This record gives sequence, structure tokens and C-alpha cells, in this order.
Amino acid sequence: MKSPYDIIKKPVLTEKTYDQFPGRTYTFEVDKTANKIEIKKAVEEVFGVQVASVHTINSDGKMRRQGNSSGRTPSSKKAYVKLKEDSKGIEFFDSISQ
Repeated sequence: MKSPYDIIKKPVLTEKTYDQFPGRTYTFEVDKTANKIEIKKAVEEVFGVQVASVHTINSDGKMRRQGNSSGRTPSSKKAYVKLKEDSKGIEFFDSISQ
């Protein structure tokens, strides 16, 4: 059994995610093997909120070249977490958006 802190790696802070804060949707980079149910339970336990839905995206690493050799950056998984209307917000993101 994974710890909730192993499932949620870090928040994703981009212009697109800042625009989603008023809609109570927050974005996290999560463990590649975690499913939506595990992500929902981890967010509820770590932040003390009620999650309405979770959408996930797997993204492959980008091709990079260094001289003659080429390779890929690490692949990742992102989760878009939407909170219920009656749930309180996540304080970390609320302090950023103000």
C-alpha cells in the first residue's frame, strides 16, 4: 500500500492551471501507477477536502539531443482534481491565486 505522499508528487503550476483555480480544479503530478480512486483518496487525506472528480493524463517524455546522441526526458502522469462545491479549497493554491 502506497502512502498518499508517494502518490502525489508535486503541484503543477502553469498559466493553464492558474486559470482553473476559480473552477476549483487543481493539477498535480502523480505516481505513474496510481489510478483515479487512489489519487482521490490521497488528495482527500492530505488536504482534507472532498473530491468530485479526477481526470488523468499520461504524457510521454520529449525527445532531446545532446550532440550526436538522443534520448527522452522522463514520462509523467498528471491528475486534474475537481473539488465538490461545498468543500473548502486547498490552502496552498488559494494563497497563490490571490
